[in-house]
Amino acid sequence: MSGVSVKIKCFRYRLYPTRAQETALNATLDTLRLVYNSLLNERKFLYETTGKGVSQYAQEKHFAEWRRQFPELAQVHSHLLQNAALRVNLAFTAFFRRVKNGEKPGFPRFKGVGQYDSLMFKEWGNGVSFKSGKLYVSKVGHVKGKFHRPTEGTPKTATVRRQAGKWFVCIACEVSPEPLPTTHEAIGIDVGLKTFAALSDGTFIENPRFFRRDENALAKAQRKLAKQKRGSRARRKARKVVARIHERVRNRRHDFCHQNARRLVNRFGVIAVEKLNVRGMVRNGHIAKSISDAAWSQFRECLTQKAESAAREVHAVDPAHTSQDCHQCGHRAKKTLSERWHLCPMCGASLDRDTNAAINILNRIGATMRGRYTDQEAVGL
Repeated sequence: MSGVSVKIKCFRYRLYPTRAQETALNATLDTLRLVYNSLLNERKFLYETTGKGVSQYAQEKHFAEWRRQFPELAQVHSHLLQNAALRVNLAFTAFFRRVKNGEKPGFPRFKGVGQYDSLMFKEWGNGVSFKSGKLYVSKVGHVKGKFHRPTEGTPKTATVRRQAGKWFVCIACEVSPEPLPTTHEAIGIDVGLKTFAALSDGTFIENPRFFRRDENALAKAQRKLAKQKRGSRARRKARKVVARIHERVRNRRHDFCHQNARRLVNRFGVIAVEKLNVRGMVRNGHIAKSISDAAWSQFRECLTQKAESAAREVHAVDPAHTSQDCHQCGHRAKKTLSERWHLCPMCGASLDRDTNAAINILNRIGATMRGRYTDQEAVGL
């Protein structure tokens, strides 16, 4: 981690386009959706008739002729057209990768109305930039926004996105790491469902269960949506209500993960976490919804990114038997999921089951860390 010289940091801002600007943005998205579908159809047709594909760059050569034939394409920045071709290429690359790995292939599909939601500018300053306190977007104009903090480093790309009837811009910047003062504290983290996480120092992070809290409101909104006639104005309004509930849950979960990851990175120099196969775990229909609501993967990603920037260390360890092994003497005793307390029959150690697991997780990196951290400085090592 210490060898990372630059990293990508994204800055997201809410945009407030005028009605005319929103019409232009929606028209651009719909034009790009048609371009995407045309490129996808070409690849599909060639593959079915000749058994051969076509490259992204060969497809991009169509754009000059299409611009002459279809005037609406003249209102679309060239980078956005190139990005549509890139998305088609990525869709087919992922399809063939899944075929090769023996996974469910999922052939690339055409995008219906409203399913193309973002404009990707691959070069900041070319088609998108800040001008006079507003965001300038090519072919759209100067869009007002809530730019609540300045960007850092060097802006590289920008993505204007439509989400639940709102508009946002995400600016990706190259920034240099900002190491925090050195600390010799270390911590182990055991994630769960009863509590979001148990720490090896005996403390816990409570599970907020954001989705569960809004589940009834979401079910009510979805029932109302199901009753509306397809294509009607009432259905569009009902769909927006459903989307905003999902957005609210997503925003709260995002904020929770970032805040807790920041607290841990600020305090601890070494953080040990479980190496979990979350994708495999959510296949268990009984607890899949609770696991998704806990957002373990999102938390782990936030923790890793912040640690890289702060010159901290995050170690992923094998979680096997961490709940069954005694952290004090190593005796292994099987426990049912309903047993929430660890009481070792050999040495008499008595503590919360998840705290015991968190200490074991930290102990598994102890052999490699003892050269840098003393037993007094690192909890559980």
